[in-house]
Amino acid sequence: MSYASRLPASWNDTFPARKVEIDLSSPGLAVGELERLLFTGKAICSHADEVWPKLYIGDQHSAENLADLSLQRITHVLNAAQCRRHAGADLYKGTSITYMGIEARDSCNFDLSPNFQRAACFIDGALGRGGRVLVHCQVGVSRSATLVLAYLMLKQRLTLVEAICAVKNHRGVVPNRGFLRQLIQLDGQLFGPHQYKHV
Repeated sequence: MSYASRLPASWNDTFPARKVEIDLSSPGLAVGELERLLFTGKAICSHADEVWPKLYIGDQHSAENLADLSLQRITHVLNAAQCRRHAGADLYKGTSITYMGIEARDSCNFDLSPNFQRAACFIDGALGRGGRVLVHCQVGVSRSATLVLAYLMLKQRLTLVEAICAVKNHRGVVPNRGFLRQLIQLDGQLFGPHQYKHV
């Protein structure tokens, strides 16, 4: 089975039982704390996992397996690792899948933040029309996860820590440190300085 869909009736029930306190006002310290929180998540055991209702994070294999995409009724694919080596939009010609590609390197120095709003609008539009979205990159842990976390922050109004808690128990994700800093900056823009506490 290459897709996993085991979302509880209410995703809010999946927050960790332990107390989470992260001060996002100091990005240098916050990155390490966020990594520790991410490492408490689920191990990857499938090519794609549903991390929010009808929203999946997956790897390159999940995006290229047209039979599984059809079986899971995926209507939209967001490729966070668009490159010339892979087919991209051509792979979905003749299908009903709507495709969007973003050229991004999984590097701490790569600025993925200019794509946050565009990706969030693509995901939100698809879900708003009853679609099912696969967001993928090569392995499905950094670039794709970063875009999904940004979507949850921008469109679902979750703080960064809330978004991580919503995703990590359904798929093991670890955005690189540069992407985490960009998400911390987004959190500050959306919610101002705050210390997140959850028991």
